[in-house]
Amino acid sequence: MRKVVNVATPRSRRDDYTESTRDALIDSAIALFTERGYAGTSLDEIARRARVTKGALYHHFTGKQAVFEAAFDAVETDVKGRLEKILRGAEPPWERALAGLREFISSCLDPAYQRIALHEAPVVMGWQQWRDAEERYSFGLIKAALQDLIDAGDVTSVPVDVASRLLFGALASAATEIASSAEPERVGAEVEQVVVALLQQVRDAARSHRAR
Repeated sequence: MRKVVNVATPRSRRDDYTESTRDALIDSAIALFTERGYAGTSLDEIARRARVTKGALYHHFTGKQAVFEAAFDAVETDVKGRLEKILRGAEPPWERALAGLREFISSCLDPAYQRIALHEAPVVMGWQQWRDAEERYSFGLIKAALQDLIDAGDVTSVPVDVASRLLFGALASAATEIASSAEPERVGAEVEQVVVALLQQVRDAARSHRAR
Protein backbone atom coordinates (compact mmCIF):
# COMPACT_ATOMS: atom_id res chain seq x y z
CA MET A 1 0.00 0.00 0.00
CA ARG A 2 1.45 3.34 -1.05
CA LYS A 3 1.97 6.02 1.55
CA VAL A 4 0.16 9.22 0.62
CA VAL A 5 2.27 12.31 1.09
CA ASN A 6 0.53 15.65 1.22
CA VAL A 7 2.51 18.24 -0.68
CA ALA A 8 1.49 21.86 -0.40
CA THR A 9 0.53 23.34 -3.73
CA PRO A 10 2.86 26.24 -4.51
CA ARG A 11 1.24 29.64 -4.86
CA SER A 12 1.05 30.97 -8.38
CA ARG A 13 1.79 34.50 -9.51
CA ARG A 14 -1.92 34.84 -10.20
CA ASP A 15 -2.69 33.97 -6.55
CA ASP A 16 -0.19 36.57 -5.36
CA TYR A 17 -1.61 39.19 -7.72
CA THR A 18 -5.17 38.43 -6.64
CA GLU A 19 -4.25 38.76 -2.96
CA SER A 20 -2.25 41.95 -3.50
CA THR A 21 -5.15 43.47 -5.46
CA ARG A 22 -7.59 42.71 -2.66
CA ASP A 23 -5.17 44.11 -0.07
CA ALA A 24 -4.74 47.28 -2.13
CA LEU A 25 -8.51 47.73 -2.34
CA ILE A 26 -8.90 47.28 1.41
CA ASP A 27 -6.06 49.72 2.15
CA SER A 28 -7.67 52.21 -0.22
CA ALA A 29 -11.06 51.75 1.42
CA ILE A 30 -9.64 52.23 4.91
CA ALA A 31 -7.97 55.48 3.90
CA LEU A 32 -11.06 56.85 2.14
CA PHE A 33 -13.61 55.73 4.73
CA THR A 34 -11.42 57.28 7.43
CA GLU A 35 -11.12 60.56 5.55
CA ARG A 36 -14.61 60.88 4.06
CA GLY A 37 -16.85 58.34 5.78
CA TYR A 38 -18.99 55.67 4.16
CA ALA A 39 -21.50 58.01 2.51
CA GLY A 40 -18.78 60.27 1.13
CA THR A 41 -16.80 57.47 -0.52
CA SER A 42 -17.56 55.89 -3.90
CA LEU A 43 -16.45 52.58 -5.35
CA ASP A 44 -14.87 54.46 -8.25
CA GLU A 45 -12.66 56.36 -5.81
CA ILE A 46 -11.68 53.19 -3.97
CA ALA A 47 -10.69 51.47 -7.22
CA ARG A 48 -8.86 54.54 -8.53
CA ARG A 49 -6.84 54.96 -5.33
CA ALA A 50 -5.93 51.27 -5.39
CA ARG A 51 -4.92 51.65 -9.08
CA VAL A 52 -7.21 48.89 -10.27
CA THR A 53 -10.31 48.81 -12.44
CA LYS A 54 -13.80 48.83 -11.03
CA GLY A 55 -14.22 45.40 -12.60
CA ALA A 56 -11.33 44.14 -10.46
CA LEU A 57 -13.09 45.54 -7.41
CA TYR A 58 -16.27 43.66 -8.26
CA HIS A 59 -14.20 40.49 -8.72
CA HIS A 60 -13.46 40.65 -4.99
CA PHE A 61 -16.49 42.39 -3.51
CA THR A 62 -20.21 42.37 -4.23
CA GLY A 63 -20.63 46.06 -3.46
CA LYS A 64 -19.81 48.99 -1.23
CA GLN A 65 -21.00 47.40 2.02
CA ALA A 66 -18.87 44.31 1.36
CA VAL A 67 -15.85 46.58 0.89
CA PHE A 68 -16.68 48.37 4.13
CA GLU A 69 -17.01 45.11 6.05
CA ALA A 70 -13.59 44.02 4.75
CA ALA A 71 -12.11 47.35 5.86
CA PHE A 72 -13.77 46.96 9.25
CA ASP A 73 -12.39 43.42 9.58
CA ALA A 74 -8.88 44.62 8.70
CA VAL A 75 -8.96 47.44 11.25
CA GLU A 76 -10.34 45.20 14.01
CA THR A 77 -7.93 42.37 13.19
CA ASP A 78 -4.99 44.76 13.48
CA VAL A 79 -6.12 45.95 16.92
CA LYS A 80 -6.85 42.40 18.07
CA GLY A 81 -3.38 41.26 16.97
CA ARG A 82 -1.66 43.96 19.00
CA LEU A 83 -3.77 43.18 22.07
CA GLU A 84 -3.16 39.43 21.76
CA LYS A 85 0.59 40.00 21.62
CA ILE A 86 0.42 41.99 24.86
CA LEU A 87 -1.97 39.69 26.71
CA ARG A 88 0.05 36.59 25.79
CA GLY A 89 3.36 38.12 26.81
CA ALA A 90 5.73 36.99 29.55
CA GLU A 91 4.86 39.71 32.06
CA PRO A 92 2.67 38.99 35.11
CA PRO A 93 -1.11 39.04 34.37
CA TRP A 94 -1.60 42.35 36.19
CA GLU A 95 1.02 44.12 34.06
CA ARG A 96 -0.36 42.53 30.89
CA ALA A 97 -3.88 43.68 31.75
CA LEU A 98 -2.78 47.29 32.31
CA ALA A 99 -0.69 47.29 29.12
CA GLY A 100 -3.64 45.84 27.22
CA LEU A 101 -5.92 48.57 28.57
CA ARG A 102 -3.49 51.28 27.46
CA GLU A 103 -3.19 49.72 24.00
CA PHE A 104 -6.98 49.55 23.70
CA ILE A 105 -7.31 53.23 24.61
CA SER A 106 -4.56 54.09 22.14
CA SER A 107 -6.50 52.23 19.44
CA CYS A 108 -9.60 54.28 20.27
CA LEU A 109 -7.57 57.40 19.48
CA ASP A 110 -6.55 56.09 16.06
CA PRO A 111 -8.54 57.92 13.32
CA ALA A 112 -9.18 54.78 11.25
CA TYR A 113 -10.45 52.78 14.21
CA GLN A 114 -12.55 55.70 15.43
CA ARG A 115 -14.20 56.42 12.09
CA ILE A 116 -14.65 52.89 10.75
CA ALA A 117 -15.10 50.66 13.81
CA LEU A 118 -16.83 53.06 16.19
CA HIS A 119 -18.66 55.73 14.18
CA GLU A 120 -19.56 54.17 10.82
CA ALA A 121 -19.89 50.44 11.53
CA PRO A 122 -23.02 50.56 13.74
CA VAL A 123 -24.83 52.48 10.99
CA VAL A 124 -23.49 50.67 7.92
CA MET A 125 -23.62 47.14 9.33
CA GLY A 126 -26.56 47.62 11.68
CA TRP A 127 -26.24 47.76 15.44
CA GLN A 128 -26.72 44.04 16.10
CA GLN A 129 -24.27 42.85 13.43
CA TRP A 130 -21.73 45.41 14.63
CA ARG A 131 -22.20 44.36 18.26
CA ASP A 132 -21.82 40.67 17.35
CA ALA A 133 -18.65 41.44 15.39
CA GLU A 134 -17.18 43.49 18.23
CA GLU A 135 -17.87 40.62 20.61
CA ARG A 136 -16.08 38.16 18.31
CA TYR A 137 -13.00 40.35 18.26
CA SER A 138 -12.93 41.47 21.89
CA PHE A 139 -14.84 39.16 24.21
CA GLY A 140 -12.39 36.26 24.11
CA LEU A 141 -9.47 38.56 24.94
CA ILE A 142 -11.30 40.08 27.90
CA LYS A 143 -12.33 36.67 29.20
CA ALA A 144 -8.80 35.25 28.92
CA ALA A 145 -7.27 38.30 30.64
CA LEU A 146 -9.80 38.12 33.48
CA GLN A 147 -9.19 34.40 33.96
CA ASP A 148 -5.45 35.04 34.16
CA LEU A 149 -6.03 37.70 36.83
CA ILE A 150 -8.21 35.30 38.84
CA ASP A 151 -5.66 32.49 38.52
CA ALA A 152 -2.91 34.85 39.72
CA GLY A 153 -4.98 35.93 42.72
CA ASP A 154 -5.25 39.53 41.51
CA VAL A 155 -9.03 39.26 41.27
CA THR A 156 -11.39 37.34 43.53
CA SER A 157 -12.95 34.35 41.81
CA VAL A 158 -16.16 35.40 40.05
CA PRO A 159 -18.34 33.92 37.27
CA VAL A 160 -16.00 34.66 34.36
CA ASP A 161 -18.58 34.78 31.56
CA VAL A 162 -20.83 37.26 33.35
CA ALA A 163 -17.95 39.42 34.56
CA SER A 164 -16.37 39.42 31.08
CA ARG A 165 -19.61 40.57 29.48
CA LEU A 166 -19.92 43.39 31.98
CA LEU A 167 -16.33 44.45 31.27
CA PHE A 168 -16.94 44.16 27.53
CA GLY A 169 -19.95 46.45 27.82
CA ALA A 170 -18.05 48.97 29.92
CA LEU A 171 -15.08 49.08 27.54
CA ALA A 172 -17.35 49.35 24.49
CA SER A 173 -19.06 52.34 26.12
CA ALA A 174 -15.68 53.84 26.97
CA ALA A 175 -14.55 53.47 23.36
CA THR A 176 -17.64 55.30 22.14
CA GLU A 177 -17.08 58.06 24.72
CA ILE A 178 -13.51 58.54 23.56
CA ALA A 179 -14.38 58.53 19.86
CA SER A 180 -17.32 60.92 20.29
CA SER A 181 -15.47 63.46 22.42
CA ALA A 182 -14.14 66.77 21.17
CA GLU A 183 -11.11 66.02 23.38
CA PRO A 184 -10.49 62.28 22.86
CA GLU A 185 -7.00 62.31 24.41
CA ARG A 186 -8.33 63.82 27.63
CA VAL A 187 -11.25 61.40 27.80
CA GLY A 188 -8.94 58.50 27.03
CA ALA A 189 -6.67 59.48 29.91
CA GLU A 190 -9.69 59.75 32.22
CA VAL A 191 -10.98 56.34 31.13
CA GLU A 192 -7.58 54.82 31.90
CA GLN A 193 -7.48 56.53 35.31
CA VAL A 194 -10.96 55.31 36.27
CA VAL A 195 -10.52 51.72 35.04
CA VAL A 196 -7.09 51.35 36.68
CA ALA A 197 -8.46 52.73 39.97
CA LEU A 198 -11.36 50.27 39.90
CA LEU A 199 -9.10 47.36 39.05
CA GLN A 200 -6.70 48.36 41.84
CA GLN A 201 -9.57 48.32 44.35
CA VAL A 202 -10.58 44.86 43.16
CA ARG A 203 -6.96 43.72 43.42
CA ASP A 204 -6.57 45.15 46.93
CA ALA A 205 -9.79 43.43 48.01
CA ALA A 206 -8.56 40.09 46.62
CA ARG A 207 -5.25 40.43 48.46
CA SER A 208 -7.01 41.37 51.69
CA HIS A 209 -9.27 38.35 51.37
CA ARG A 210 -6.29 36.01 50.86
CA ALA A 211 -4.52 37.50 53.90
CA ARG A 212 -7.35 36.62 56.28
